[in-house]
Amino acid sequence: MTDAFTKMFQQMMASSQEMVRAFNPALENAQMPGLDKGFAGGFPTMPADMMEMWFGKTFNREGLDAKTRLMLTLAALTVLGAQAEPQIRLTVRHLIETGATEREIAEVIWQMSMFGGLPAMQKALEIAQSVFAETREKDA
Repeated sequence: MTDAFTKMFQQMMASSQEMVRAFNPALENAQMPGLDKGFAGGFPTMPADMMEMWFGKTFNREGLDAKTRLMLTLAALTVLGAQAEPQIRLTVRHLIETGATEREIAEVIWQMSMFGGLPAMQKALEIAQSVFAETREKDA
């Protein structure tokens, strides 16, 4: 495995742990045997080249900055609708950390109304607004 893949896998695991805490705080201390060993322990049936391609090169490619990648992720998750609520919440948090404004985030979601429909857009905006409120409360 390359260093880039190892770094991406560690970032993916950290992000997954954050999502687990958001889904169910009781799972925060759950043991996941094998996943701490990376590819060999966690995904023994997936070829190393596939893991490297998806997680080592796809998400760490040059050409787009982190904010743009997260905006695209938010767009895709918005179109998925309510089934992606935890992922939308996490992506909005990460976007705020990259310096995205509330207006930029809302515009991305609004743009997706043409592709995902008004209910998906409305749900994503509600989620984003709750994250904005949490962020303001935390910063106060």
